[in-house]
Amino acid sequence: MKYLYLVLRYLPLVVLMHIPTVVNAQDEDSLLLSIPAVIAGAQLKGGNPVDVPPPPGGFCAVPAAGQAENTRNPDHVIGNGTPQSCTSAAVVSAVAQGGVITFNCGSAPVEIAMQQTARVFNNTGPKIVIDGGNKVTLSGENARRILYMNTCDSDQVFTTPHCQNQDHPQLTVQNLTFKNGNSKSETEFDGGGAIWVRGGRFKIVNSVFENNVCADVGPDVGGAAVRVFSQFNNLPVFVVNSIFGGAPNKANVCSNGGGLSSIGVSFSVINSEFSHNRAIGFGANPSQPGTPGGGNGGAIYNDGGKFDLKICGTTINNNIANEGGGGVIFVSNDRTGTLSIENSRLSNNPSLSFETDGLPGIFYLGNGQPSIINSVLQ
Repeated sequence: MKYLYLVLRYLPLVVLMHIPTVVNAQDEDSLLLSIPAVIAGAQLKGGNPVDVPPPPGGFCAVPAAGQAENTRNPDHVIGNGTPQSCTSAAVVSAVAQGGVITFNCGSAPVEIAMQQTARVFNNTGPKIVIDGGNKVTLSGENARRILYMNTCDSDQVFTTPHCQNQDHPQLTVQNLTFKNGNSKSETEFDGGGAIWVRGGRFKIVNSVFENNVCADVGPDVGGAAVRVFSQFNNLPVFVVNSIFGGAPNKANVCSNGGGLSSIGVSFSVINSEFSHNRAIGFGANPSQPGTPGGGNGGAIYNDGGKFDLKICGTTINNNIANEGGGGVIFVSNDRTGTLSIENSRLSNNPSLSFETDGLPGIFYLGNGQPSIINSVLQ
């Protein structure tokens, strides 16, 4: 306990003010492990701090499964202390080997121009953690996707006979910025301008996504920043203390789902911000006659059967969709999926064609009515 006292004694007051709202600690060790994530949210780290605006209802507690991973003993360290040593090739090599990956690129923030997509191999890990320490930006150079994981891609090694439902790899990206990812040239695995994931588990913590793009049109293609499929046992993707867009000149743009896109995947979005993202397709889904389709979910696009979207302590504003759901589109085809919004603000998310009455910026088809608690929708 004395170590916990010393840490808390010398943390600035602003950090202490965040701890009760973003940490759900059961013991001293879990609280200590949570403090780096709290510090990142309070802008006390160098480089690219994640400064998520507090919603009116306050931030939400983060469950253990959604917290940052421990990277104190990395398997791979990219760089030898200089910016020049942190190269695209080094990132690609480290990701291919798996394990816990950190960076040593010097004291100043660094941007790494990715010359090829970093690809996860399914027989590594099982945990794969990429931690930028709030100093590292990975750029797709407006030419390529930045990160790819697919348990059903034989080139990345099959590890089970049921690739669509396996518990590994378990990929976490934390304390990173992803910018200028571009998957417009992808045809087989489309969408996911910055990150594309299928299978295993996936988590985003303390990260920023800006200026990522995917295909301009198409009824189902989506996720300018992130697209996800087939999570193990339908467990949720956690998106925690992260920013998608954040300013008009940092918008993530795709046919659908400027921030997040998925089919049949649950998300738990906690203490995050989505702003100025755009769904620019037209013709909706299914596409109307004479149109290419798309234009749904300016910030978040959820489609499929049974899945859940939980939004807590999050701000979603100034996103736009050419068709439905300027902020969020949620379509559970069999009406078993659920949407809950708590301690959040959704405002000024125009749906230029359609949205659900009484839910501005949202188009919803699911199990009953969405659960909305202590939140502002306008």
